[in-house]
Formats: sequence, C-alpha cells, structure tokens
Amino acid sequence: MAKKSGGQAVRRVVVAGGGTAGWVTATALVRHLGPLLDIVLVESDEIGTVGVGESTVPTFRGFHDFMKIDERAFMSAALCTFKLGIEFRDWARVGDRYIHPFGYLGKPLSWMADFHHFWLHARAKGMGGELGEYCLEWVAGEANRFGHDAAPGIGYAYHLDAARYVQFLRGLAEPAGVKRIEGKIRSVERNGMSGEIDAIMLENGARIEGDLFVDCTGFRSLLLGKALETPFDDWSHWVATNSAIAVQSTQPRGPTPYTTCYAHQAGWRWRIPLQGRDGNGIVYCSDHMSDDEARAKLLADIDGEPLFDPWQLRFKTGMRKRTWVKNCVALGLANGFIEPLESTSIHLMMTAVTRLIQDFPFDGCHDALAGRFNEKSRQEFENIRDFIIMHYHVTEREDSGFWKRNRAMEIPDSLKARIELWREDARAYQLPHELFRVESWAMILTGQRVMPRGYHRLAAMMPYDELRAQLSAMRQQIADKVATIPPHPDYLKRYCPAKI
Repeated sequence: MAKKSGGQAVRRVVVAGGGTAGWVTATALVRHLGPLLDIVLVESDEIGTVGVGESTVPTFRGFHDFMKIDERAFMSAALCTFKLGIEFRDWARVGDRYIHPFGYLGKPLSWMADFHHFWLHARAKGMGGELGEYCLEWVAGEANRFGHDAAPGIGYAYHLDAARYVQFLRGLAEPAGVKRIEGKIRSVERNGMSGEIDAIMLENGARIEGDLFVDCTGFRSLLLGKALETPFDDWSHWVATNSAIAVQSTQPRGPTPYTTCYAHQAGWRWRIPLQGRDGNGIVYCSDHMSDDEARAKLLADIDGEPLFDPWQLRFKTGMRKRTWVKNCVALGLANGFIEPLESTSIHLMMTAVTRLIQDFPFDGCHDALAGRFNEKSRQEFENIRDFIIMHYHVTEREDSGFWKRNRAMEIPDSLKARIELWREDARAYQLPHELFRVESWAMILTGQRVMPRGYHRLAAMMPYDELRAQLSAMRQQIADKVATIPPHPDYLKRYCPAKI
C-alpha cells in the first residue's frame, strides 16, 4: 500500500455521511486530533437519521468522558433518561420476565469463584432468592429510582433521541473546526495506480479530495462496500430478524430507567422511554410475519398514541469482510449491523473511532495497521453477535415456526462452547476485548431458564449459616440503599430537564 507523499501523509480527513456515526466520528477526531487534521463532513439534509439506536450501553459514558462532554447539557438536549438495564419479557416462555442489569452481582465471597456460584449453592440448599436481588441496578430499576448522589458508582447508560443527539454533536464539532458540506454523494474516484480513494463527487458537481475517508453512509456503504467492493459476511442464518418498524408515541406511564424488550411470535418489540415520549419499534423476520401484520401489532401493543406515521427499516445482520481497506475506514452501518436487541450499535461506532484515533495513520495507510484494526473490529462484532444469538437460541418457546427454528439452528462453535461451559458447571468469562461481563452472561442464561448442572464446589465450603447471613445482609444493604434513591422521573426534572 503506497505511502502518501509530500509533508504529512494523512491530514485531510473526509467523513462521508452524517447521522450518529458521522457526527460521533467528526466530534471525536476534532476534539482529540483537531490541530493535526483538516476534517470535512459531507451529508445531505434529504437523508434522515436512523432512529432505532435510541438506547445505549454503559461504555457510552466512558466515551463521553473521553470527549469531555457535559452530561447534563447532553441529556437535556437529547431528551435523555437514565438506563439501568434491559427488561426482557416472554423470551424463554410466554409470561417470563427478567432484567439484564448494568451492575455487578453481590459482593466477592472468594477471589477464586464468581458470586453466582455461591448463589447457585444457596439455591440448591433452598435459600438465596432471585439472582437479581443481589444487583443494585436491578432493584433500583424495579423501584423506578435513580440518582447519582444517593448511589455513587451505580452502573447506567442512557436512552436518547438520536436526531437531537446528532444536532448536539454538530453543535460541538463545527465550532471546533469541522467543516460541513451539504450534498449527496454521486460517485467515488479511485487512484488508477494505488486503488486508494482520491475524492468523492457530489451531485452538485463538487469534488471533495482527502487523504483518509471515513465511510458513514449507512447501509449503502458507498465507499467501503460499493467503491472498494468489500464483501459482506451475512449472519442472517443465525439472526433471522431482518425488518423493523418504529414509531414515537405519547407516554402515559412516565419514563422507567430501563428499556423493555417484549418477545413475540416472529421477533420482539421495544419500548424506550425518553423525557416526554416513548420510542417504540417492532423487530421481526419477514419469513414469519408480514409488514402489515407487524405494523398492526406494533400499533395495537404500544402504551400511548402514535405521534407520527410509523416508518420501516430493512436490515441484515452481518459485517464487511474488512473494516479498513486502503485509505478508507467504515464506521456504523456502513461496516456492519447487529440487530438492536442489546443496544450495541452506537457502542460499535464509538469503539471504532476510538481505535482509529489510537491507530491513526499519520504517516500513511499500510497493510499491517489496517490488518490489526480489522482483526480487533471482527473480534468485537463476533463476540456481540454470539451474545445476541444466545437470546434467540436458549429458549423453551415452540409456539411458532420462528422460535422452533431458533431452538433447532446450528450456532457458532464459539457460542456453543460458552453455553456448554455454563450448562456443565456455571463457568462464564469475559475476554479483555469483550463488551459483556460475566454478570451479563449469568443474568441472561438464568433469566432464560438455562440452569447449570453444577457449580464451583468452593462455594460449598462456606458454612450454611454464614452463607445465609451473608446473602441476607447483601439483599438488605441493597434494599436500604434503594430506599434513599429518588424516583427516576423526579430526578430527571431536577438534574437534566429536557429542552423541548
């Protein structure tokens, strides 16, 4: 791969596309590398922001800290509420309910075995209660409470209005030096010798040159996918959902500090509570539910009244074979998509741009740098993919062809090994590059009725009375703490009232 000549190899960065991916990229680059780069963002007002990414995971907070973004200002601008986890309904069986919280479980009783092994031993002895009772975030979410001061260190993320978030980021990036150019991309010019991208041509005739191009053009993937012809790995044989319909609605019961995901016969439905309205949507497999059926079900099941006409989205779970090719890096939907069950889309954008800043090709793009970047990106996508597949596969539902298919399908070997480790003796782990912790695996698997046949026998070494006293004290401490935390709606009004 040829190195650029003449002074600094990479100075002109062109972000192709706006939306969340484009403005997250531009804001991060200008805030951390601004004096070293000339950053241009090209977008068209005619292309709207995909709004299904209104729910986030706790790494979002770390990224905002990295960018030195004021939490109160951001939350007020984007109609945010706090998110302590995700409520799952009807996933293992119709009528079931559990929460995937963003906190730790219990207190360490031994550095040799995770807390859930002690809980499993207690359960075998007929005590211990529910696993979620040992998580502050679970209990606070159930009580609809949140507050920084009363619960410092509590694990949380946000619900946000994606369109308002984009405007908030734009308000930070442009004054800092990002130049926005209005226009639709017509074509991409490649260098006849190196194959790198020289420029993008807009429909109005403008030619935008650059040294590095960041493809944020959504599912169209105009640079990485179309111009550079990078193949797409299709994972729809594992994640069969391929359609979504979204709608905003009034909010008759106020904002809860968690997202809700209701499973149905062909997929699932979400409720994301914001300040003043709910974001709703239905995700489904078009082989098992028609668009008309999905739309009718969504409108019948939401709590409030629709504020706008529902809009539809087609998608395919998977990713490009490579994320970085020549002098082009793709972020967001241009690189890949994992359906929004665990709210990971924005997380993947943020980790990708963080890696880009860490591995920025100041002296020119080369194969070794791109190869390492691609390896990290694929590992991250595949680990999240496996976690999502698990939700569908470990179910007892047989009430529709969709669920029968998911139960019977062959799953990736990487996931098969993890599930078997859990089934045998409750082993769970988190690798250094993984998003989901041991607690996440334990909560999803137990919530979906996958109870292990055994557990670490170290737990049995603790005397019965001591274990019972320890567990009882943990539950009481959490209950006492939650009693001091203010109601979530009240805290929002005081801490970050929405700017309507």
